[in-house]
Amino acid sequence: MESKKARLDRFISIKTGINRRDVRQLLAQKRVFINGQPATTTNQVIDQFTQIECDGKCLQNNKPIYIMMNKPVGVISATKDDQHKTVIDLLQPQYADLHIAGRLDLNSSGLLLLTNHGEWSRNLTSPNKKVNKVYKVTLEKPLTKEYAEIFAKGIFFPYENITTLPAQLEIISEHVAEVTLKEGRYHQIKRMFGRFRNPVLKLHRVSIGALALDESLKPGESRELTAQEVQSLNH
Repeated sequence: MESKKARLDRFISIKTGINRRDVRQLLAQKRVFINGQPATTTNQVIDQFTQIECDGKCLQNNKPIYIMMNKPVGVISATKDDQHKTVIDLLQPQYADLHIAGRLDLNSSGLLLLTNHGEWSRNLTSPNKKVNKVYKVTLEKPLTKEYAEIFAKGIFFPYENITTLPAQLEIISEHVAEVTLKEGRYHQIKRMFGRFRNPVLKLHRVSIGALALDESLKPGESRELTAQEVQSLNH
């Protein structure tokens, strides 16, 4: 089932072929169970993770999956691609149906999240939620204090006729900065440094919200998030 919500009677009708008008009788006879409890109303709203049984047969028992990956350079953030290896190709077969919560481009690396939970990923990536994403950026030319001042004001992108949200830039060394964004526009960091005509040599995502990349993960490796890590991203 997709992440979209649906009425219980419609779901049962699609899964079993039973007319929606007859589903009410199934409920009256306590033949339908929702998360282990007898269903009581046909218009109950369910989602992709609602456990549903009818006449002892499991119609749905999906579990939410949350994966952290240390994305390597040269791998594309996509489910399928004819030219490049994708992040899905790096996962075990049981994770083949996951989608990406906040992409990194081909030449970027670092923290990538994959899930089958659409609402969760939308909350992470929506500009309205203003979730911090932190990047370590290596640049061709030396940095100056002016960079931080300009980033904090926001930078105008004439092609889209928009100004980026204020971003934080901390100079780590002469050619390395840590940048914190609250949005994720197309090639945003590279285009922001383009304002100074300073090419980005390396771009590595360090964290999303309260979740930092597990330093024990080598490039291309991944693991499931702990319950505590998932919860940390729900705030």
